[in-house]
Amino acid sequence: MTRRQRGVTMIGWIFLLVPVALVLYSAIRVTPKYLNYYKVVTAMKETASQLKSDETLNPQTIRSSLEKRFDTGYIDSPTVQEIAVARDDRGWTMTADYEEVAPVFGNLHLLMHFKTTVTIN
Repeated sequence: MTRRQRGVTMIGWIFLLVPVALVLYSAIRVTPKYLNYYKVVTAMKETASQLKSDETLNPQTIRSSLEKRFDTGYIDSPTVQEIAVARDDRGWTMTADYEEVAPVFGNLHLLMHFKTTVTIN
């Protein structure tokens, strides 16, 4: 009588589940960094909409308003001083260009680069 094997063996399950577990664990470690990035973008957009009709803008007032939003949003990284504020032909721009590192395990880390620019017209 011949027997035919059916299903997945234990070694097959290991080869299947290890990569899935690594991807899920990495996603768990990276998610807070992305949520922080979206809080930074939201704070910058809200600051731009608040200050868009102000004619007496300067970098200090923009940073002061942005710092209030960073404080209430519990944003620690990047700091307000790391946000570049400049004037161009369209108006004032705020640029957040920073990197975040998420440790996975041992000496393996994931590096994420975030960059966004918001214009105040």
